[in-house]
Amino acid sequence: PRPGFAVDRIGWARRVDAARVNRRRVEDVQTTTDRVTHAARWEGALRRWLTHERASASAAGARGPGGNARLTATTGLVLLALLAVEGVTLVAMGPLLSVHVFVGVLLIPPVLLKLASTGYRFVRYYTRDRAYRAAGPPHTALRLLAPLVVASTAALLGTGVLMLVLGPPARWLVAAHIVSFAVWVGAVGVHVLAHLPRVVTLSSADARGPRPERHGVHPRRVVVGAALVIGLAAAVVALPSAVPWHALVG
Repeated sequence: PRPGFAVDRIGWARRVDAARVNRRRVEDVQTTTDRVTHAARWEGALRRWLTHERASASAAGARGPGGNARLTATTGLVLLALLAVEGVTLVAMGPLLSVHVFVGVLLIPPVLLKLASTGYRFVRYYTRDRAYRAAGPPHTALRLLAPLVVASTAALLGTGVLMLVLGPPARWLVAAHIVSFAVWVGAVGVHVLAHLPRVVTLSSADARGPRPERHGVHPRRVVVGAALVIGLAAAVVALPSAVPWHALVG
């Protein structure tokens, strides 16, 4: 064979080998790119799923025990504001008797709403609802105090309503009202001091918290607002019944 022919074969073989190497490199780069793209897609999908799960968990918490706790807290904050006004009337009961009666009647629907929300939590917890069991019960001391809070509140508001219905002849109700108030102040004082930090935190979260955590805030506000509107209507209707008591108190 000619010498040039052997050289050509060697050159051709080298070019073939180089082409194979380049092709393998291209295939390796393509494979790596595909793997990176695939991993990036999975990572993006995982992040979206985690974000969705966190938002769902926050919304579920706001709808379940979290929503119940925020409704209770918001109602409690409204009650604190009304009770502060009611407390001022005690300083000058004579001239402020009408205000005392008006605010006292106005308090009744929000009080019933708070009792309903805490009672709902009580029932769901002791019927072994998973979410409410996971949220846990209140402190043992507060659970023991709760019946006294409820009973003294019912006695205080009940004697006040009876005084409006029966009028000044039922003076024994005045003593019952005063005694129930004394018990109520002690029980509710401990209750408020124990729950006040949590009430402020939950109410602030409903007002300024992240959107997923505020799920259900508008229905809660509607319910509290409805309780106040009902209370206002009842207070307006009951206000004339305070007139006969002015002569006794004044």
